[in-house]
Amino acid sequence: MKETLIAFRNTTIKHFYKYITKPILFQQDPEKVHDRFIRIGTMLGKNAGGRLLTKATFSYQNSMLQQTIAGIQFPNPVGLAAGFDKNAHLSELLPALGFGFAELGSITGEPCAGNPQPRLWRLPDSHSIIVYYGLKNDGADAIAERLADKEFAIPIGISAAKTNCKKTVLLSAGIEDYCHVLEKFKEIGAYYTINISCPNSYGGLDFSAAERLEKLFIEMKKRKLFCKPVFLKLSPDLSLQQLDVLIALSLKYNITGLICSNLVKKKENAALHPAEKEIWVYGGVSGKPVQQHALHHVAHVYKKTKGKLVVVGSGGIFSAEDAYMYIKNGASLVQLITGMIYEGPQLISSINIGLVELLKKDGYKNISEAIGKGLK
Repeated sequence: MKETLIAFRNTTIKHFYKYITKPILFQQDPEKVHDRFIRIGTMLGKNAGGRLLTKATFSYQNSMLQQTIAGIQFPNPVGLAAGFDKNAHLSELLPALGFGFAELGSITGEPCAGNPQPRLWRLPDSHSIIVYYGLKNDGADAIAERLADKEFAIPIGISAAKTNCKKTVLLSAGIEDYCHVLEKFKEIGAYYTINISCPNSYGGLDFSAAERLEKLFIEMKKRKLFCKPVFLKLSPDLSLQQLDVLIALSLKYNITGLICSNLVKKKENAALHPAEKEIWVYGGVSGKPVQQHALHHVAHVYKKTKGKLVVVGSGGIFSAEDAYMYIKNGASLVQLITGMIYEGPQLISSINIGLVELLKKDGYKNISEAIGKGLK
C-alpha cells in the first residue's frame, strides 16, 4: 500500500514537472536555473519544516536497498554525483530528497571562478548537458569551514580536484593542491573521491597518467591521507588498456573503489543526436551519451578485480532499469545528476521503488545480491 501511494505521488510530480515546470525552466539559462535551485535547496535544508516538507514530497526508503560498503552504511544505492552541489550548500536537504549518499564538490585547493560563461548547454534530443564549468567552487578552506560543525544523515563524499589554473600544472603544485583539500576534510565526510577526470581544467587530465597519479598516492600515504575510504573518479574516454593500468595502481595502493565515470570529452565516443552535434564546442557531455562507455568500464573493472574494488556507476541513469543495469553489471552504487534535471526531483525515489520491484521479480532479498549478476 505504501509503495502504491508513493508511486502515485511520484507519477503526479513527474507529470507536473514534464508538462509545466520543465518547459518553463528549459527556456531559461541553465546556469541561472541551477543557481536558483541551489538557493531554494539551501533555504529548505536550513529549517526542520523545509526538510520535513521535502521528505514528505520526495523521499522513499526500503531495507532491501541498505548496504554496508567499506564500513559505510548506505540506506540506498542512489547518490548525487559531484558537480551539482559544488559549494556544499545542500548536505542537509539531500537526505530528504531520498538520496542514499552524495558527493560534494569537486573541491579544489584554492577558490576557483571556473571557465568563462556560458558554460552549460542543454541537449534535449540527446538527453545530455554540455558542461564547461571548469571546477567552479569556493575552495577547500571556505567549504571546510562551512561544513565543520555539521552532522550528516547520509554518507557524504568529498570530491577533490586540483585548482583550474596554470600553477597546478606543475606536478609538485598539483599534488600539493589535492593534498590540501584532503587535509582540510580529514574530519569531514565519510569518504574521499579523487577526481582525475574533469575535462574542463587547465592542463587537461594530467593525473590520469599513472606515473603522476602514483606520485600523488605516495604523498597521500606519507601524509596519512588514506584515513578513510578513497575512490578514484575516471574518464569514460579511457581505453581498456589505460583502465587496466589505473586498476593495477588502485589495487597497489588499496584504493577502495572506482567511479565510472565522468563526462565524455572525445566526440567520437559520444552518441549525440545529429541535430545537436554542432552545439558542442567546449567541455564534456553528460547523460545518455556517457552510458555505454560507463557501463563497459563498470563491467570490466568488476570482472578484472573480482569485486576487490568497489565500483560506482555513473552516466545516463534516468530510470530504475538504468540503475539496475549498472548494478547487474557490477556496480555496488550509482550516481546521477542529468537524469534528475530531465526527469524531475522525484526520480530518486522512483528509482528506489523500481529497484525494489526489480529485486523482488528476480528473487533477491537485498540489492547486494544483484551486483554483477548480469555478467557471464
